Amino acid sequence: MADSENIPTETLAETDNYAAWVSEEPDGELAYHLELGAVTLHFFREEWEELLRLVDEARQADAE
Repeated sequence: MADSENIPTETLAETDNYAAWVSEEPDGELAYHLELGAVTLHFFREEWEELLRLVDEARQADAE
């Protein structure tokens, strides 16, 4: 079993305070991560896609 230091990761976006990144888990599944200060949220692909839809809808509502 691979240890966490060998899990491939890719940074998707980063600001001074937040980061979004994806990792390929040992079973081949992608996991998405949001670092929000002291909190890190972890999502599987379906959850990540739902979160992105939620953020898109919130942005559209805010623009109206």
